[in-house]
Amino acid sequence: MTLLSALITPACVIDINRLERNSERMLTKCRTVGLPLRPHVKTLKSTQAAAIYAPLPSAITVSTLAEARYFAGAGYQDILYAVGLTPNKYEAVNKLLADGVAITVAVDNPSAVDALTRASSLFCKPLSVVIELDVDDHRAGIAPESETLLSMAKQINDAEQLAFSGVMAHAGASYGCNTQAAQTAMAKQECERTAIAAERLADAGLPCRVVSVGSTPTALSDYKQTGITEIRAGVYATFDLVMADLNVCAVEDIALSVLTTVIGHQPKKNWVLVDAGWMGLSRDKGSNNHGYGLVTDASGKVLDGWYVSMTNQEHGIIEHKDKLPIPDGLFEFGSQLRILPNHACATAGQYRKYFVTRDNQTVSEVWDSADGW
Repeated sequence: MTLLSALITPACVIDINRLERNSERMLTKCRTVGLPLRPHVKTLKSTQAAAIYAPLPSAITVSTLAEARYFAGAGYQDILYAVGLTPNKYEAVNKLLADGVAITVAVDNPSAVDALTRASSLFCKPLSVVIELDVDDHRAGIAPESETLLSMAKQINDAEQLAFSGVMAHAGASYGCNTQAAQTAMAKQECERTAIAAERLADAGLPCRVVSVGSTPTALSDYKQTGITEIRAGVYATFDLVMADLNVCAVEDIALSVLTTVIGHQPKKNWVLVDAGWMGLSRDKGSNNHGYGLVTDASGKVLDGWYVSMTNQEHGIIEHKDKLPIPDGLFEFGSQLRILPNHACATAGQYRKYFVTRDNQTVSEVWDSADGW
């Protein structure tokens, strides 16, 4: 039996009890609204983790083709690649098709559709294509009310070896919704605007088999999604400080942390130095309320007021939000701490192994993960 204290740090630790509870919470919500969940596996790019939050034969969402290949190798067949497709990725997509994977790709502009239709004869089987919608003026996507939406869908539908499948949206602006009411309003906006697009396409003779929406805050909101065929979400599995700041979860629900070791002190500055810098924590500062992460003791108990205020590549600097002096005995040289992440996806993506614990003392399993793009 391996102790957490014996691990080389920094190390990514998963509290499997919290992971299981978080996963069941989302599954219960989807069962309640009567919609299937298509989990986004980019948070924990691990088939062992997915056995909990996206068990086979679940449909899944991926953010890289490396994830698609990794999960396809484990038996996942219905995969949505939810990043706009470019020509340099056609060959990799075709290989997945040839291997029997029902992969769906996304486009959101006429240039992407033009390139895809010109190359469509290269695909060994009909390739499922969805159009990404912009429902919140946040990131990628085309407006649901746009005439270009209809022309893009028709062009895809008429192309050799392409199959227009529907529309998808991601309400990323929900990460700025600080109240339950605001999250519910954003969910309503996300669903209504996506449904408008689907209705317009159906009226034009282009029915949508897929009408897909999702973000963790909107998926867990009080709004009952209508006119939708599936919900997508990902960070709910582990949650993080951004979700806690939005009151989507409690800090005690966060299932991912970074184990780190105290390597020194700067008493005059009230600093504790640890071996988890931005290479171990990521550069993401989330809502900017917690620096680069909140500090817990080795068992996962939050140390009130202590946070990672600064990072270098391999060094993290811990101090108190009120600039309190370092207490005697709390941060001894060589002692271990854990850091709760701002953005779990960014932090987990730094690691190729996840160390799983049930008792916050020992390692019960070691999970691998996908790597690269």
